[in-house]
Amino acid sequence: MKNEDDASWKNRTEGSRQFFKKACNVIPGGVSANIKFFPPYPIVMKNGSGSKLIDVDGNEYIDYLLCYGALITGHGHPRIMEAVEKHFRLIGTTILGTPHELEITMAEKMIQLYPGIDMVRFTNSGLEAALLAIRMATAYTSKEKIAKFEGHYHGGFNHVLVSVNPDKKLAGAKVQPNAVPESKGITKRELDNTIVLPFNDLEATETLLRNHAEQLAAVIIEPVQGGFIPADKEFMIGLRKITKELNILLIFDEVKTGFRAALGGAQSVYGVHPDLTALGKVLGGGYPIGAVGGQKDIMMISAPKLHSDIFSIGEKSAATNDVVFHSGTYNGHPMVLAAGLEAIYLLEEANTMNEITLQTNKLRTGLEKMYKSYGIQMQTVGMGSIFNIIFTDKPIRNYRDMWEVDISFRQAIDEELLKLGIYLKPMNRYSLSTVHREEDILKTIAAHEKALKIVLQKKQDH
Repeated sequence: MKNEDDASWKNRTEGSRQFFKKACNVIPGGVSANIKFFPPYPIVMKNGSGSKLIDVDGNEYIDYLLCYGALITGHGHPRIMEAVEKHFRLIGTTILGTPHELEITMAEKMIQLYPGIDMVRFTNSGLEAALLAIRMATAYTSKEKIAKFEGHYHGGFNHVLVSVNPDKKLAGAKVQPNAVPESKGITKRELDNTIVLPFNDLEATETLLRNHAEQLAAVIIEPVQGGFIPADKEFMIGLRKITKELNILLIFDEVKTGFRAALGGAQSVYGVHPDLTALGKVLGGGYPIGAVGGQKDIMMISAPKLHSDIFSIGEKSAATNDVVFHSGTYNGHPMVLAAGLEAIYLLEEANTMNEITLQTNKLRTGLEKMYKSYGIQMQTVGMGSIFNIIFTDKPIRNYRDMWEVDISFRQAIDEELLKLGIYLKPMNRYSLSTVHREEDILKTIAAHEKALKIVLQKKQDH
């Protein structure tokens, strides 16, 4: 039965297999981002509409990956497409390469929605936003080290590509995690300058922060780890209090949680105001974007001054030492901001956010009820319109709690779901959109039940 299932699936996705084989000849590993790969080959998509994706072989899927959460209004929302086309006709070009009006409009909107933001700088990705926030913190405090939490991801740059998914044998003590590199090319100095903290353990975190306070510029945190494990409120309040006392800046990485935990991000849910906030994903309405927002006195250290351009020639170019350099040809791209603003306007409409959360909770409740009816220990963990499925009845509060979860069972379920038309990169979190409907929810729950029966039968056969 297994071989027949595998053969059928390979036949139905032959186009993806051939594409991947060809891509491997010209793109390392066949993918443009390592996270897009999964064995035996990633499914190659041809087009999308609403809550659906169609692959190169014509198979249709209900999409819960949604470009890793970026597409909160689904694929090809007509209002977003119209907003981009309208702005293109208005300015007559794709990009001006100069300041433009939408930069102010978007910055004002972010300041209105996010309690911790007084001023804004735009980037082209969440990664760049996190990088800029750390550079600002280092410059503002004149301290070199940063701290991050075990299991948290802030983009693929060296200082934070540490202890995201560390091996159990290398991770170290629970109250004092080791800094474990997640890639080749990370230097010892970068590891030494990155302190790893235990998430949701305030006592141990405070001890480490006090021990390194004189060297720590900032603590960067995903308020909801991986987009699905929320911080305890007491932990967030305590962390804010300690960092203020020790003159350590607090950076919220809200790339995943921005507009998904709430319109004003997780910071509006917790009532905790960080010094700096990194945003991305939903902010771009389906286009690449990032942004750093924060307190005015911190943000102003990136403001250019006379002769502060690193490309100016002559002795006065040394004035760059007084400014945090930040630049990027496509920062504040007008098409991106047009799309992002329209997405925010959609989310601000009456009951929109409530409806996404309602559909999300219907899916979560329906899945929990279905698995429970088969005697399977499963829980959904998340906040707002994002969650994950965890096969355990034990509380999940940090990365190490995931060590006790039956990962292989989840992997098997996800593989069957792909065959049944539910698209999610195996093991990833679920994201919902404004266009997921009751029909999608019911089909998804039914597909999970069918996948579960197949997996249980295969286990019995073996």
